Amino acid sequence: MTAGVVDAAQPAAVVTEGLTKRFRSGQLAVDGIDLAVPQGSVYGFLGPNGSGKTTTIRMLLGLLRPTAGGASLLGHAMPDGAAEVLPRVGALVEGPAFHPYLSGWDNLMRLDAADRTAPAVSASDRIHTALDRVGLAAASAKRYRHYSLGMRQRLGIAAALLRPRELLVLDEPTNGLDPQGTREVRGLLVELARGGTTVVLSSHLLAEVEQVCTHVGVMHRGRLVAQDTLEALHARGAPRAVVTTSEPAAAARVLAARGLADVSVEPPGASAELGSAAPADLVAALVHADVPVSGFRVSATDLEELFVSLTGEGFDVSG
Repeated sequence: MTAGVVDAAQPAAVVTEGLTKRFRSGQLAVDGIDLAVPQGSVYGFLGPNGSGKTTTIRMLLGLLRPTAGGASLLGHAMPDGAAEVLPRVGALVEGPAFHPYLSGWDNLMRLDAADRTAPAVSASDRIHTALDRVGLAAASAKRYRHYSLGMRQRLGIAAALLRPRELLVLDEPTNGLDPQGTREVRGLLVELARGGTTVVLSSHLLAEVEQVCTHVGVMHRGRLVAQDTLEALHARGAPRAVVTTSEPAAAARVLAARGLADVSVEPPGASAELGSAAPADLVAALVHADVPVSGFRVSATDLEELFVSLTGEGFDVSG
């Protein structure tokens, strides 16, 4: 699946066509993007801060009207179909907002009571289950104003999980979480996807995307510059021949003579794009040229390098 192309054999939970947002200031925040999020996937919506991710999500949820183009969630056009589709969608956008003087439990009770499709008789069960899933059951009676940033993020996710959801749209859900909390949220997202929930995960953390996502869309300056399965994006990286040697300049000359591209000297060795060359032939050529070879490996370009090549900007690889 390439950018803007929906796989006809795989139903889509989210589709946009030419989705565009230009603000009154003249800023073009989102520039004609074509998203295709397959049902049951964990879709990593990746990009540097300010690349247009949150603006896109707000349009998907009907919180902003697009300047041009359109979007649909679960087969319903937005924002016209919001009343019908949004009860099937859970969302956490730009951080959670709750009443500071209420407890975590009471905040969720207010949200649940506002959902006319939720039976009041089972409200306590829903709230307990949601809090337990995000590890906040023990802190349910604590006032929200005393919650840490990580606890507030957890409560926001719990709010999105009060009802079974066919689609979850989460904007930076692990923001403020400690490493253990981050791992727990990642595990929860994988569990939800296995149960059939489609997850759209907006993030600038490469590690987060690599560990939980099946599909990835990359934003840069308002444009969708790549969209594919995570496996296919990995395969885009050109493999490199990496030679470890005490004579890196001599090794680089041999690699260049064999027709390899992008040859570079990187002490303690040299590397080049492997292309169609056979690794065994390269090693033999190096030995024949009296280059002392203490190590040889084929290294695929990692996602960080690929995304930097797509955007010209670095990504946060922590988390």
